[in-house]
Amino acid sequence: MTDGSTPQPFAYLGAPNVQLYATVLAVFALAKQRFTVHLRPEDVLVDWPRESARGDSPAGAAPPLPDPEALVQALDKLVEWGNLRSDADTGRVSTVEDFNRARKIYQLTRHGQAALAAIDHYEQALGQRGRLQTVALADIAEQLTALLVHAEAPTPPDQAGVGLLLFTLTERFTGLADNAEAFMSSLRRAVDFTDGAEDAFLAYKDRLIEYIDKFIADLANRGAQIAGLIERIEAADIARILDAAARRDAIDAVPDDEADSDADDAYAAAVQIAARDWENRWRGLREWFVSTGTRRPSQARLLRNAAVSGITNLVNTVAALNERRGGRSDRSADLRALARFFAQAPDDAAAHRLWRAAFALAPARHLTIDAQTEDVWEAADYPPGTPWADAEPVRISPRLRETGSYERRGAPNRAIDRDAGRRLLADEADREAAEIAEARRLLATDGPVLLSELAGPDGLDLRAFRLFLSVLGDALAARRPGATTTTATSGDGSMEIRLKLVDADRLVTVHTDDGVLSGPEHVVEIVDLTAPARQVTAR
Repeated sequence: MTDGSTPQPFAYLGAPNVQLYATVLAVFALAKQRFTVHLRPEDVLVDWPRESARGDSPAGAAPPLPDPEALVQALDKLVEWGNLRSDADTGRVSTVEDFNRARKIYQLTRHGQAALAAIDHYEQALGQRGRLQTVALADIAEQLTALLVHAEAPTPPDQAGVGLLLFTLTERFTGLADNAEAFMSSLRRAVDFTDGAEDAFLAYKDRLIEYIDKFIADLANRGAQIAGLIERIEAADIARILDAAARRDAIDAVPDDEADSDADDAYAAAVQIAARDWENRWRGLREWFVSTGTRRPSQARLLRNAAVSGITNLVNTVAALNERRGGRSDRSADLRALARFFAQAPDDAAAHRLWRAAFALAPARHLTIDAQTEDVWEAADYPPGTPWADAEPVRISPRLRETGSYERRGAPNRAIDRDAGRRLLADEADREAAEIAEARRLLATDGPVLLSELAGPDGLDLRAFRLFLSVLGDALAARRPGATTTTATSGDGSMEIRLKLVDADRLVTVHTDDGVLSGPEHVVEIVDLTAPARQVTAR
């Protein structure tokens, strides 16, 4: 790279020999891990991998070993892009000719190292299979429990202990959130598979459902515990904890040998910046586990719902696969199969027979049966298996075959007179209404009476007793638990009953034509709401 030019450490990714450049950089990255700073071209050839360390070649095989001249050209090109830096190799010069001959040693630059790290991170993110970390939930709960001890302590919190707890908590929470997001993305890809590997998918789904179900249960339990710990820490003044962590982080912002006012101002500014950062991290942790009303559910709840939806989608996908394998019979499938049968019919006669068998269509021979035909069939006494061709045919009118309608000749039927039936129904309705009115009159009380005195010495009339059971059931159903009084209206709105319990241990009996009614003693008042006096009073 010439002086003043802009480094382009990613330029080799678009070059024709990207496989060669990537392998060369992989050799330098491996050498850096071994704390080897400089490499000569012959060192690169010695360390040339048998298998591609970066996996850029097909099937993981290493590119062919380049000749020394091509390797030097590749190294110089990487120097031009800024991935490598070259220096004169004077370590093995023994003659003037060796000094005049161009010899170089190479090492990775900061730009080259950053490009390799970025590409490694990119490839790891693409190939990452997220996992639902139940262990991370337990670690977060443990860290919050330890942080609660510092928050509730009467003494100022220990800056080192609080800072370490918050740092560990942030690391575990970040890993949990990233892995959960990656897992849900991979789950959607697993459900929406397109490679047709149905057998592998069906074998995989049982373990996946069990895995998700276990995480959902643990997230529900641990999530509630973590949410409770967060609220307790906030109630114990979370600002004090975050300020202690911020002061610990801000120590490095001020040089130790400066104690003037400028240093104090710099320290205060650093504390303010660090405190704001910790407040944002704590807010993210809170919003992940604690819901804010119904409009902003927590991310843990959203993740739980997404996992449940993932199981539902997974089960639906399995059901669709099973239906596809089993060849579920539906109308479209039946019609397609019938079309194939028609296409395979040897002749028209076979196609006509298939048509009649499939749709049960045949010439109509029994649209109507007259009395003459019935007499013939009854006299002949045909057995059940008699073919239609051997039986007496059905006689129909030629008009039916010609016009499609059949009209019997002769005078039309006389209209039936139903006046007598209507009068009978009206009389029956009036009689029932009168009986119900009489029952209401007999059942209505002039005021509150005891249940034992309701029937009188002769007992209750049968109709009055049945009406009483109806309104009594409405009153008992309306009474609240523990209440001794109740008021209810019958379903038709004609009667009102008021009950008051006198003695639950005292049982009384009411004699009727249907039997004996027994129960606790009550004060009963039954009002006929249809009576004229009652209507006038109500008005």
